[in-house]
Amino acid sequence: MTVVLTPPVGAPPRLRWTTDEFHATCDAGVFEGRNVILVDGEILEMPAPNPDHNSASELTRAALAVAFGSSFWVRHEMALDLSLDTDPVPDLAVVPGTPRTVRNQPGTALLVVEVSDSTLAYDRGEKSNLYAEGGIADYWVLDLNGRQLLVFRDLQPDPAAARGFAYRTRLILGPTDGVSPLAAPQASITVADLLP
Repeated sequence: MTVVLTPPVGAPPRLRWTTDEFHATCDAGVFEGRNVILVDGEILEMPAPNPDHNSASELTRAALAVAFGSSFWVRHEMALDLSLDTDPVPDLAVVPGTPRTVRNQPGTALLVVEVSDSTLAYDRGEKSNLYAEGGIADYWVLDLNGRQLLVFRDLQPDPAAARGFAYRTRLILGPTDGVSPLAAPQASITVADLLP
């Protein structure tokens, strides 16, 4: 008997990950030492943070902790499940509650901040679309190379946008400018205080 194998037509199907599978795999140490995020079911490897990135992340975390106070948690490089298949693991995300009271991975945040040097185009473009689709009302990109803060606000549906939502307001703030988080309008943060 002769068996004829027919080759598959087209590209092989892609294996899509859920956030639960992604977190379980990360918890098992499979990606130990690698900086990975999950977007639309695909795992993306991001550049490793450099010393300036680490300093800026900590300076920004400290400033946000003061601005928001003890009833909020400024999470650093932790899960933010925007959907069943997307966890961008933002540099910083402010959520209501504390490490003792927030027991599940949050699905939203009051403010998300990405500290950016080598990924600026991605953070300004695709990632801003991702956060807009996820309903993040206040998104900041700390541009280390340009020594400026990009603030994305006024979320709105936009059929022309890649994910159907966009930020109507995009501010560029220099080192001497101040900014107040939407969810903490009483606080004012000077951009220079976030920069190493």
